[in-house]
Amino acid sequence: MPKTTPEQNKALVLKAFDTLFNQRDYAAAERFWSPDYIQHSAHIEPGREGLFNLIKSLPATLTYEAGAIVAEGDFVIVYGRFSGFGAPVNWIAADVVRMQDGSLVEHWDVIQDEATEEQSKSKAPMFGDRFPTS
Repeated sequence: MPKTTPEQNKALVLKAFDTLFNQRDYAAAERFWSPDYIQHSAHIEPGREGLFNLIKSLPATLTYEAGAIVAEGDFVIVYGRFSGFGAPVNWIAADVVRMQDGSLVEHWDVIQDEATEEQSKSKAPMFGDRFPTS
């Protein structure tokens, strides 16, 4: 496969995340994640199967919303919100993905519980233009 551009990589990551987290189409998701995928997250078992097994274990109400996304070279950083996965609060995450030949080959993340308006010293929501309602 020819080398992809940063813009193509951003589109691939957004499509991959939607396919896995929201659609839960594991067969289609395999086309995005490399079989040799390297996982650096402390929340996820190694490899592509570790990620897929985690998503399979979560409630069907899991939702991923993408926010800002930037790319440079083979790296993509997407800022998003995970909700409906059974925790008392949503997670706000910055996911860093390294791409190679159109596949997600490596991943790091930084995850934080989403603050309510009462908890936020800045009084600005962490994601989007509104605070979470629950």
